[in-house]
Order: sequence, then structure tokens, then C-alpha cells
Amino acid sequence: MSTFLDSELTDQERQLAGAKFVVVPMPLERTVSYGAGTQNGPEAIIAASNELERICPEGEPCTAGISTLDPIDCDGPLPDVMARLAKQTETIVSQGKIPVTLGGEHSLTYGAVTGVSRALNKKIGIIQIDAHADLRIAYQGEKHSHASVMHLLSENGHRLAQYGVRALCQQEVEARTKYGVTFIDGEKLVTKNISEIVLPDDFPNEVYVSFDVDGLDPSIMPATGTPVPGGLGYYQALSIVRSALKGRKCVGLDVVELAPNATSDAWDFTAAQIAYRMMGMVG
Repeated sequence: MSTFLDSELTDQERQLAGAKFVVVPMPLERTVSYGAGTQNGPEAIIAASNELERICPEGEPCTAGISTLDPIDCDGPLPDVMARLAKQTETIVSQGKIPVTLGGEHSLTYGAVTGVSRALNKKIGIIQIDAHADLRIAYQGEKHSHASVMHLLSENGHRLAQYGVRALCQQEVEARTKYGVTFIDGEKLVTKNISEIVLPDDFPNEVYVSFDVDGLDPSIMPATGTPVPGGLGYYQALSIVRSALKGRKCVGLDVVELAPNATSDAWDFTAAQIAYRMMGMVG
């Protein structure tokens, strides 16, 4: 696997020692419940990133340095896989850097956030862009499922803010109440043309952004396992993330659930651009 933005980086910008952003490929595909292919997501995003330009509306994030690590080993029991990712993100944050995990299925966010939280020795806030609430207690008997990742994190004391959800079950409705989840669902965001949000005053200052690409409308992002109609627009989703980060410190990012489509590379490019632009928002 190559380096994120490899074609644009100088030798100095790609060095781990001085990099602000550390890309962690996580080719995890273990609990997908509909369309498959997330294990190929990280490689596709990194390959597409080589077609990006250094300059984006947020400036030139790469001048802060972007280093890419080897992919996380996703073999073995899921708790062990999560522990490997947690160890990696803990190390990255302990070095004063920001982990950018590329998935892979959404269950990986548990490992990524656990490591970040451990490094900071505190609970953090999670900003989630997603078509699904991911608040089931378990899915098909697996508590580390992509459909239950936010339940695990909320249960562990992290605060959650969800934007773009348009598919959820009763158990998830109850979990939102139990854990005090902040949310504006997809239909309201789209029909009311909402592109900026304000987090509650008591939401943690340190936040982690988890961007599930199925939060976007399938007309923009069909290359995902469970595309749901009525999703967010590209600029709308980025604006929501930007406004959520205002006045807060971003301590980690992920882009998940890309299932590359052999008919077009456009969706890979979209995911890569989202990752890069979020780096710019942090920078």
C-alpha cells in the first residue's frame, strides 16, 4: 500500500517525525450485513489521493505533514483487532499527532477512539456523519458490529452527536435517550437545508470525527455497503463537520464504509477528498 497524497508530498512532509497527521489504513471487513468490499476501501482511498491537489479550500493541509503507516492486521478475534488499532492511535496521540484512520467497516471506530481516549486520559466527544445510528446493543450476535459501534462507545462514557441518520430501529431510539445523544437526522437536514450546527455547551472540547460515507446521498456516494436514499450533499456534510469543530479541538478522524465500485473511481476520489479536507479543517 502506498502513501496518502504520495504524488504531492515532499520528502519532509511525508516523514513521521514531523507529521501532524498520521494515516492508519484499516482494511476491516468482518460484520458487513449487505454489500461487501470495505476491506478494499483504504487502498482505494490512498490510490485516489494521489490524484488530489495540494491546495483545497482549507489551504494546504499537507504542509503540516502527512505520514502513512502500514495497514493494521485485521486477522483474529475482533477484540484483538480493536486492541491493535487502539494501541496505534494511542501512540499517535501521545506523540502530539492526529490519527486519520481509513476503513474498512465502521466497527473500527471503537478501537480508534479507545486509543485516543487512553492517550488523553479522558472521555471525548464523537461527531458522527452517517445514514445509520449504529446504536444497536449487538448485531447478528456481535457487539463489535458496525451496527453497534456507537452503542459501545456511548456505553463507555463518550458523548455522541449524530448528523444525517435516516435508518434506525426502536432499540436505537431508546439508546439515544439513555445516552443523551445529540442528533439532527437526514430528512430534517436535507429538507430544511441545514448546513451548520451548534454542539451543546457541555459537549466535550476534545472531539473525534467519524465520517461514514453512507451519510452522503447515494447519488454522490453509491460505493458503500448500505446506501440509503435522502442523504447529505457533499458540501453540506463538509459544512456540518466544519461548524461542529468550531471552538473545539479535533483529536482524531476516520473515513469508513467505502466499498470501491469497479465501474468508477469517482467514489474513491470523493472519500479521499473528504479525508484531506477534514485534515484542512483541523489544521
